[in-house]
Amino acid sequence: MPPRPLGIGPAAHTIERTRTARGYSQRQLAACVTALGRPVTFTALSRIERAVRR
Repeated sequence: MPPRPLGIGPAAHTIERTRTARGYSQRQLAACVTALGRPVTFTALSRIERAVRR
């Protein structure tokens, strides 16, 4: 059975566009988000941007 699409929508692309427009690396954005109280690794952020993870 082929894998089902995650149905993430445009949010993943919006995150990447905004991150790059502001000059953040994935590591920098992950550190900022973690500092705001929402722990996320840069690996998880990469997976979100590639629509591999919700």
